[in-house]
Amino acid sequence: MPENHKLVDLMGTTMSKIKEMIDVNTIVGTPIFTPDGTTLIPISKCSFGFGSGGGDYSAGANFGGGGGAGVTLQPIGFLVITNHEVKIIPVNPPAGTTIDRAVEMVPTLIDKIIGIFKKKEV
Repeated sequence: MPENHKLVDLMGTTMSKIKEMIDVNTIVGTPIFTPDGTTLIPISKCSFGFGSGGGDYSAGANFGGGGGAGVTLQPIGFLVITNHEVKIIPVNPPAGTTIDRAVEMVPTLIDKIIGIFKKKEV
């Protein structure tokens, strides 16, 4: 298929537009710095889709065509960095069982236990 074919142009334009939509800042947002030194980083989930068509119909150049793309962006939560601690605060309450929620709390619990032992050492 020659490089100047209309179908090649159609595909190239569609792919170019998809590249414009895909950016790391779409998933990991721009950090927000607060006056107290806390940094908030928005985190999102992205899904991209792409579809394309074709045609040619040979020597008569009865070109067909078609193409499209779509994106879904879903906020997940914020990465919160403060006083050398990193936490994730979800936008929606966690779904699932009590066990799932307990497992999510383990890092916070460990940090608190370490803090208690450090205070006793002083």
